[in-house]
Order: sequence, then C-alpha cells, then structure tokens
Amino acid sequence: MNAQSRPIDISALAENLRGGDRAALARAITLVESVRPDHQVAARQLVQALLPHTGRAMRVGVTGVPGVGKSTTIDTLGHNLVQAGHKVAVLAVDPSSTRTGGSILGDKTRMAKLSPERNAFIRPSPSSGTLGGVAAKTRETMLLCEAAGFDVVIVETVGIGQSETTVADMTDFFLVLMLPGAGDELQGIKKGVLEIADMIAVNKSEGEGRNRAVAAAGEYRAALHIMQPASHNWSPPVVLVSGLDNIGLNEMWGQVVEHRRRFEASGEFAQKRRAQQVKWMWTMLEDRIYGRLRRDPQVKARLPELERRVAEGALSPTLAVEDLAALLGI
Repeated sequence: MNAQSRPIDISALAENLRGGDRAALARAITLVESVRPDHQVAARQLVQALLPHTGRAMRVGVTGVPGVGKSTTIDTLGHNLVQAGHKVAVLAVDPSSTRTGGSILGDKTRMAKLSPERNAFIRPSPSSGTLGGVAAKTRETMLLCEAAGFDVVIVETVGIGQSETTVADMTDFFLVLMLPGAGDELQGIKKGVLEIADMIAVNKSEGEGRNRAVAAAGEYRAALHIMQPASHNWSPPVVLVSGLDNIGLNEMWGQVVEHRRRFEASGEFAQKRRAQQVKWMWTMLEDRIYGRLRRDPQVKARLPELERRVAEGALSPTLAVEDLAALLGI
C-alpha cells in the first residue's frame, strides 16, 4: 500500500492537534481543504471528533476595501494579543484568479510581527471562486484552530463581493476597516456592510491623516445613527486606529471583549452561534447538491445543448431547469 492510499489515523491526528502540534494542525487543515472523496470522509470524521473541544474562541471577522490596511492592522493587533497571553489564529482568505484559480498568498509575508510568534498561526487559503470570496472550508478550519487551543480566531476577507456577509455569518464580531476621507468613502459604502458591522475602525489615522480620520469618523457615526442596530444591546461604535503605528488597537479590542460580555449576558451570543451552525448545515447541503449536479454524467452530457438553446432563445431557462431537474429526480 503506497503512502497516498494509506488510511489516515484520525484519532492520532486529533490527539496531536489538541496537544498543540502545529504540523498536525497544518495537516488537518490540508485534509479538510482536499477535494479527494476519501479525504473528505476523513475530514468529516476529524471535525466530528474535535467538535467537543471547539467553540470557546473569540471569532472576529475583518473586512475593508483593498488598501485599507487589513493585514497590517491584523498583524499589529494579533501581536498585541499574543503579548497579552492569547493564542491567535489568522485565516486570511485570498482572492483567486478567475482564469487560473491561482491565489495571492501574500498574507504570511505581510504579517512580519505575528509570523514568528510561537502562539500565532497564520493560514492563507485560496477562495477558489467560492461564493462570497470565502474559502469553502474556512468554518472547519476555524474549528480545528479552536481545538488546537487558539482562543482568538481572526478571519480576514477579501473585501469584495458578498465576502462580508459570508464572514459575518461565521464570526461573533464583525469589524469593518475604513479609510480617512469620508466624503468620497461614504459614497462607496454598501448599506449592507453597515447593517452587519459591529464596529467601524477608521484606519491610517496617524500623523497628517488624523484630521481627515476624525472627519471621516463623524460621517460614519452619522450614517450609523440613522440605521436600526441589529441588537438593542449594542450600538456599533466608530473608532480611530492606526495599524501601522499601533494606535487605538487595544481600545478597539476592548470593544470586542465588551460586545461578547453583553451578548453572553443577554443570551444572544449562544443564540447567534446556534443559528450559525444551522446556516452552516444548509450551506454544506447546498454545496453537496450542487457538486452532485456538476458531476452527474447525464447532466454533463445534456448541459451543452440546453445552454446553447437557452442562449439562442429557443428554450426558456425555466424549461431547461425542468429538464435538468428531471434527470436528477428532483
């Protein structure tokens, strides 16, 4: 039996991972990201085995437009947290090329402060076209990191498309980084992002940019003021930070901690986690059904003709869907 087909010892892998073995954690993440059917079966067994040892970490999503300084801010914040005694995992979901499926995995090199830390783990993973720009296995990876003892898990999004909503659905606290210069920036803010933000942090507020950052913060506060908060226990604050100069980051983290304290006290924290678990189940079911649709030999044989006829206007999309559904028996 060659190495590739040798069965994976799930118990040993789980035990090593829980013992803090970084190589075991990396192997486990590679396993859950694999598309091989036997690896997927093993990954499901591993996650199930580790489930009782998950759920205690602070899960924080971070988003912002490209160039806002997400990686620098996470690098500095993560370093602060490690120095304060936390174990920090960063899951940086990178944009994948729509043509090649490649990934820009530069986050590990950009986080120069955090990378060398023994109590930090940074894992870039390609989004590979997944809806929302979020790697399909990010939720499982988050659980693996928690089982390995990381008590803070930060998920960095690409800041485009529907990635914000997707990450907000898997984290406890959703941080939106903004740039100074509210006059222009405010025009480009999607209302949906403001509705799911638990806090807005205006980055690059050091030096000459301070005055513009203060003005921007005022604009963001005004925009949030006219919106209905998602919870009566929390009004999203707007803070000024500098990831580069480590300004305001400890105060910003204090807001994350306070948010969790309030939500745990009210019962909203447990309620949100339960709702996220159910949503995760449905997402995985939809992915499984879609995967079956794409792999079914009858569908693959029929699809080109249906697509051609729909494109030519000879067949309505509705009837084409009926045809495909009949092949699948649904």
